Amino acid sequence: MSEEQSRQVRELVESVYRSDSRQVLATLIRLLGDFDTAEEALHDAFAVAVEQWAREGVPANPRAWLVSTGRFKAIDGMRRRARFDASLTELARHLDLSTSDPEGWNDEAVEDDRLRLIFTCCHPALSPETQVAMTLREVCGLTTDEIARAFLSKPATIAQRIVRAKGKIRDARIPYEVPSATDLPDRLDAVLRVVYLVFNEGYSASSGDSLTRHDLSGEAIRLGRLLIGLLPEPEALGLLAVMLLHDSRRGARTSPTGDLVLLEQQDRSLWSRAQIVEGTALVERALASRQVGPYTIQAAIAAVHAEAPDAASTDWAQIVGLYDLLVQAESSAVVELNRAVAVAMRDGPEVGLVLVDAILSRGELVNYHLAHAARADLCRRLGRTAEACASYEKALSLTQQEPERRFLKGRLSELAD
Repeated sequence: MSEEQSRQVRELVESVYRSDSRQVLATLIRLLGDFDTAEEALHDAFAVAVEQWAREGVPANPRAWLVSTGRFKAIDGMRRRARFDASLTELARHLDLSTSDPEGWNDEAVEDDRLRLIFTCCHPALSPETQVAMTLREVCGLTTDEIARAFLSKPATIAQRIVRAKGKIRDARIPYEVPSATDLPDRLDAVLRVVYLVFNEGYSASSGDSLTRHDLSGEAIRLGRLLIGLLPEPEALGLLAVMLLHDSRRGARTSPTGDLVLLEQQDRSLWSRAQIVEGTALVERALASRQVGPYTIQAAIAAVHAEAPDAASTDWAQIVGLYDLLVQAESSAVVELNRAVAVAMRDGPEVGLVLVDAILSRGELVNYHLAHAARADLCRRLGRTAEACASYEKALSLTQQEPERRFLKGRLSELAD
């Protein structure tokens, strides 16, 4: 084979790895019953593919071929190691018999396996941080280094977290399955929460030089699409909708120099119309189900913003009404803060400031920089310069993200002038 042909085969295998490796892994985990064994089998299968596809051509169903090859390599490895560990002989025989039916490797079964993998990674027995790490590693295929960079952690810490999680799944015999109809609502909430957490870190990075992390928000949207393809529940539709509608503004949220641009000052021609159309259609589907939850309400709020041709045309009365519903569906200090800002836009900064001060006085958001930034902006609009400066200083002391820091310093400089 020529060097050029070898390069083409390698590129093809890499392409299949990018598109299909997570599906293949999900099925191998089901067949082999162990994350580490399945991951080793996955890499063995792709290594064989590089050599065999070059000689024999690409199989008609590459995904099924990879599952079959990975399964064979894992069982063969167990039989070889059985010379030193007799218990592996019976395990290899059991796996060979119980996983020999190729019907279990078809596309429909593989899609079911992907759903099983998501629910296993987000099992309530695992801590929220571990759920995120496992989902990004096993479902999305991010490396340990990539996850560590995204969440400002050490690769060794993330690696240990993933190793412990796999051990817990194995030792506690956590079932590799989609929850029953009775358990599904609670378990789905955990999955949606993990996906939204990943999206939020990408949409507004908690620290660093960049306002956004498109790699993370992109992964969250991809997971959202996967979820509604596998399980089109109303809140899954609402979650994907809210992510698409927020992400539609990404191109307008920063200036060419990377500075923060507020919603009312954004060039709306830069908003992605395709994402807005898709997100709005998903909101309508979710609302039509009459099973309206927090993600659907948040998506409806984002859709109202998306419908306004400019900031002045925003229907703040409708947004406040939707926040009233959201407070009932999922009350939290952050939701109340967002509602207070919307009330200020509808009824004036003085009314909003009373609400924000009441929230801050409770102490829950005392270390939340956006609460102090919101108060500072309302004081600025009311001409209460000293209070505005004090709140901007407090917000500045609490944020670690450079674009936000530059924005707050700019506000302080304007007030000083």
